[in-house]
Amino acid sequence: MLAGGMRSIVYTRTGDPSVLELVERPVADPGAGEVRVRIVASGVNPTDWKARAGGTYGEGLPFPEITPNQDGSGVVDAVGPDVDGLAVGDRVWLFMAAASRPTGTAQEFTVVPAERVVPLPDGVSFDVGASLGVPAMTAHRALTVHEDGPSRLAPGSLAGRTVLVAGGAGAVGHAAIQLAVWAGATVISTVSSDAKAALATSAGAHHTVNYRSDDAAAQIKEIAPDGVDIVVEVSIPQNADLVAEVLANHGVVSIYANNGGDAATLPIRPNMTVNARYQFLLLYTIGDAALQAAAEDVTAALRDDALPVGEEHGLPLTRFPLEDTAGAHAAVEADTVGKVLVEVAAE
Repeated sequence: MLAGGMRSIVYTRTGDPSVLELVERPVADPGAGEVRVRIVASGVNPTDWKARAGGTYGEGLPFPEITPNQDGSGVVDAVGPDVDGLAVGDRVWLFMAAASRPTGTAQEFTVVPAERVVPLPDGVSFDVGASLGVPAMTAHRALTVHEDGPSRLAPGSLAGRTVLVAGGAGAVGHAAIQLAVWAGATVISTVSSDAKAALATSAGAHHTVNYRSDDAAAQIKEIAPDGVDIVVEVSIPQNADLVAEVLANHGVVSIYANNGGDAATLPIRPNMTVNARYQFLLLYTIGDAALQAAAEDVTAALRDDALPVGEEHGLPLTRFPLEDTAGAHAAVEADTVGKVLVEVAAE
């Protein structure tokens, strides 16, 4: 172990953000197949506060103490045995750091399996690195489940396809817009306000439609007369009727969240007419092959500077210091627009 300790955020019971506390903990050494990363920035996602609040684990915790946050960026600090392709000093981004493990990225150092650590291309900021993980990899999966492909994303892979991103001002929606545009799709985003339309446009969406408008379906069909091939859907309970109206034949609806409730009513006839597919997805259970594909394709997009963050790119950043990780969780829980980052250390 490193001499001295590190600052770490932990919780020992589920509850509101006040259960998060700043403590000092020893710095662990990586085991076989693991690396230790000095965290610069930690990304906060809904999955993080839902786990802390008890929505993932229920009343009991799987470990006596948990450090939250799945996503982050930083610098490789130590490499365990049997690790290839990563070296001390490498700039990296992390995904699923706390999946089935007690320690996420809300701390100065974290030890993670090497397969969850991805090199950050030169020139890509730690802010971008901490904003990838859950949003970018979820978006990748959503865009690669159509029955006629593609199963991988690259420039041109979605050429000729129309993608509808519901809630383009959210973190997953933002990543879906950017990845779909990079892959050559025509991208429509549904939004709830002019301000969110501006963010979706800044992310690269070719068209925005206010879903609260009486003629949202007509507007989408005017843009895409043959229908929408892929829908990246955040709230199927709310959007089921609209989606069924605008799907192309053999279109797919990729459902990655339960915003609006845990039950939805789907109209059968319109979905049957277009041979619709409804694909549910959860990052933690999609399997290693899909995760590896997403990590590789997201990295390729990063090399093309296709995934920038910041308000000018459609994803405003809200920052909190490590000691106020509770404030960061509360901000995400309150649906703060954009991306919430915890600043753990200077670069």
